[in-house]
Amino acid sequence: MNDLSRRGFIGMSLSLAAGRAFEQCSLNRLATPYKYGKLVLSASDRSGEYDSESVDCPFVFRHEGRFYMTFVAFDGKGYQTGLASSPDLIQWEKEGVILKRDPSSPVLKYNVAMNWIMRENGLYSPGELVKVDGNYLGAYHAYPGQGYEQGAAVIGLCRSKDLRHWEVGPPGLMPSDGAEWEHGGLYKPCLLKQGDTYYLFYNAKNRTEGPWQEQTGVAMSKDLKTWTRYEKNPIIPNGGAGSPDERFASDPCVLQDGKRWAFYYFGLDAKGKARDLVATGPDLFHAEKCSEIVVDVGPPGSVDSAYAHKPSMVAHNGDLYHFYCAVSRQGDMVVRGISVARSRPWS
Repeated sequence: MNDLSRRGFIGMSLSLAAGRAFEQCSLNRLATPYKYGKLVLSASDRSGEYDSESVDCPFVFRHEGRFYMTFVAFDGKGYQTGLASSPDLIQWEKEGVILKRDPSSPVLKYNVAMNWIMRENGLYSPGELVKVDGNYLGAYHAYPGQGYEQGAAVIGLCRSKDLRHWEVGPPGLMPSDGAEWEHGGLYKPCLLKQGDTYYLFYNAKNRTEGPWQEQTGVAMSKDLKTWTRYEKNPIIPNGGAGSPDERFASDPCVLQDGKRWAFYYFGLDAKGKARDLVATGPDLFHAEKCSEIVVDVGPPGSVDSAYAHKPSMVAHNGDLYHFYCAVSRQGDMVVRGISVARSRPWS
């Protein structure tokens, strides 16, 4: 494990400029307080497999009567993207890797992590996919170096007819083209369309070597080729001293709830706790942070005792399901998998 990676920030102190204040908003329809308490997807622990070390960054959706999850898998060399399916959002079966690294590509030589596929925008929806020009449209990020998050990552789009075979396009967002807060590299993309405009949300870091800070911004496009960053980025900045997102405000999952938008994301505080949070707003540029934590870390011995972060939301039978990356420490070993919480108690 690289001590200067996102995993290695535990125990470091970092003084950041105060960000947008937290609001006393009601979570109401946004809350998922009931944890399943177990991992629903784990690393294979098989040497040589694409998912031997960890599984991370869930993206859950419904397709042809079944639920699916893309996930980012780490094998010690870099990231690749896997696919799993489920009839009920609890029992998951891996279907294999669907986006592999490409040794011949300077962009995909070590990593390709698809984090989002265009879906319906509703928070209380099963997340049915939406085609663009006859294709499923995904968004990926890729790091240039071997290992865990090595170098300044870029963001691009990929397309598929069947969700198993993807044509990967060139990077569309580069850290060097952005403001200083994103020069260290771009993280998880979240892609949606509202009206005639595509919105690409992403988090970024201000430097490649730690300690760094991460914040979330948005870029817009009419044609999926030319992207313009919002002039008042970041829309989800770091909070002030003592806030749950003092160091990171990362991994956006942006969905619509009635007339308002919900900006789920994770925060990392100065003590090294990573928890899922939410902000709300009347449009896609103004996010007012809620003070309540949506999914908190668990007690010692739980699957998410270290981190409970990186949200993905779907609804089923009127219940809101919140998938997240659950991280625990078992002795000297870090266990990173995927768990779920929901709006209704488990029975």
